[in-house]
Amino acid sequence: MAHHHDHDHTQMDWDELGPLLEQGAEINAPLVDQAVAWLRDDLLGPERAAAISQVWDVGSGPGVAACQLAQAFPAAEVLAVDGEDALLRRARARALRLGIGYRVRTHTAELPGGLCGAGTAELIWTSKTLHHLGDQRAALAGLAERLRPGGLLAVAEGGLPTRRLPRDLGIGRPGLEARLDAVTEDWFTAMRGALPETVETVEDWPAMLGAAGLVNVRSRTFLLDLPAPADARVRAHLHAELTRFHEVLGDRLDAEDLATLGRLLDPDDEAGLLRRPDVFLLSAQTVHTAVRP
Repeated sequence: MAHHHDHDHTQMDWDELGPLLEQGAEINAPLVDQAVAWLRDDLLGPERAAAISQVWDVGSGPGVAACQLAQAFPAAEVLAVDGEDALLRRARARALRLGIGYRVRTHTAELPGGLCGAGTAELIWTSKTLHHLGDQRAALAGLAERLRPGGLLAVAEGGLPTRRLPRDLGIGRPGLEARLDAVTEDWFTAMRGALPETVETVEDWPAMLGAAGLVNVRSRTFLLDLPAPADARVRAHLHAELTRFHEVLGDRLDAEDLATLGRLLDPDDEAGLLRRPDVFLLSAQTVHTAVRP
């Protein structure tokens, strides 16, 4: 289960989950680096990017992307915004370790209303956060209002489901990951339906950015491709992610798929994630951008 998907469970131990979220963001960092380079070099341009003074990461979690933004925009102060203090503590500690603690600030806020006193920014980045708010259109409009004239909003939403394993694993029925995706989609639909003040919305992010009064709407998809055999760090993270899936959604699988998942998670099974040679990590993330006129 992805980083912000865990935000919907009210009794989470964020001190316990923080390392998993930070590890996942570190593994995903090459993809974010690609996206940030596109924002900096292609959309903003070197001269303007060098002058940017205020960047926000809204829904920052443990601050990995916030630190990447600080490194990409060395003249900017970066504000990491999240609703969980335990995750923001990790963000501050990370910035200090990287020697950029003086440029990375944190702000505890529940969206969409918690940004009212935070000022404005020239660049706002938000990843896999807005789909956890009941009214996504209103959330986009709120972020657009926090942009300075000419400011850029970048929304990482959509893409493709992560793939880790071949379609035919040699154990159980082929196509396990597709069925895990289906279970996750059903859970996600129910989660959105239960959000406070939820509004059904066609998730056409470019159209929603335009409806928020922004212009120059663009989209681009970035790839994280870590081929088999995955290294021990990637394997450990994928194992932790599927363990989390097993704990939260495992009861939605049929008996055969649950048994297959159990073997994949067994550290002593030669067919498990930690031992088999064909484990990889492939994901695609779309980033939508627009400018405040």
